[in-house]
Amino acid sequence: MNKPLVGAVFTALLLGATAIPATAVSNEAPTADKRTTATQPVAAAKAKVNAKAVTYAGTVALSNCSGSVVRVPSSQPTDRALVMSNGHCLETGFPGPGQVIVNRASSRSFTLLNASGGNAGTVRASKIAYGTMTDTDVSLYELTSTYRDIETRYGIKALDLDAAHPQAGRAITVASGYWKRMYKCNIDGFAYRLKEGQWTWKDSVRYTQPCQVIGGTSGSPVIDDQTGKVVAVNNTINENGQRCTDNNPCEVDENGNVTVRNSIGYAQQTYIIVPCVGAGNKIDLNRPGCTLPKPAAAAKHRTLAGRN
Repeated sequence: MNKPLVGAVFTALLLGATAIPATAVSNEAPTADKRTTATQPVAAAKAKVNAKAVTYAGTVALSNCSGSVVRVPSSQPTDRALVMSNGHCLETGFPGPGQVIVNRASSRSFTLLNASGGNAGTVRASKIAYGTMTDTDVSLYELTSTYRDIETRYGIKALDLDAAHPQAGRAITVASGYWKRMYKCNIDGFAYRLKEGQWTWKDSVRYTQPCQVIGGTSGSPVIDDQTGKVVAVNNTINENGQRCTDNNPCEVDENGNVTVRNSIGYAQQTYIIVPCVGAGNKIDLNRPGCTLPKPAAAAKHRTLAGRN
């Protein structure tokens, strides 16, 4: 993840610099995410034949990041809509290792984009339904508007979260509402553990090289070009080849071996969110199949970490 963008001058510099990484921004401004490796041309070619048109419709711009209005298969038109971004994009600051935020009041506003990236209107949160940087890097805001409200007023439909694990080799689009910019590449593979500074994430999506995401793209939906569904949320990139430091994530395999991939970006899978959404589109961490970290487990995590 990246540090926040600050001020118009830095923003102008970012627009002209293709090598600056992506991540979240602080309360003052945005940041962006990172990059990738080898592609699988045969799989990519097949996917391209059946690719759906990916647009900006349903993406949003936060004050410091990107995001999207999302729904799960069980979501109903009358349910209050959810906006997804990164945990490190929360207005309350980066959650610490082991910290899980649930049902915290929020009045944060989001700029909703139409298909061409134009400003369709503004939607507002009623609360942070869920947020963490433990195991994954995700935030989910519950809005004051329902899915039907948003479709009726703005003509915008929510993006669907895929309930299945993403597939290596698939063509993807990282759609940044903050920058109104799209990045096209493939899923190169998956990192067993991705460690960045004090945070560790599980089974992270690794991009191929073309996705040179920059600051402010944090929280962007990662869309499978073939299905049109969201399979991950963009969150970090190794900026300069350092090992496991802030803004320089490293991969750790099952045996503890560390791999550093300079200028490669990553995202966190979102299929794990689907089992955690219950009736009324409410986050229910006790539902069968839900593996998102819980506040109680997070507290235990902090206690154990303190003993090491």
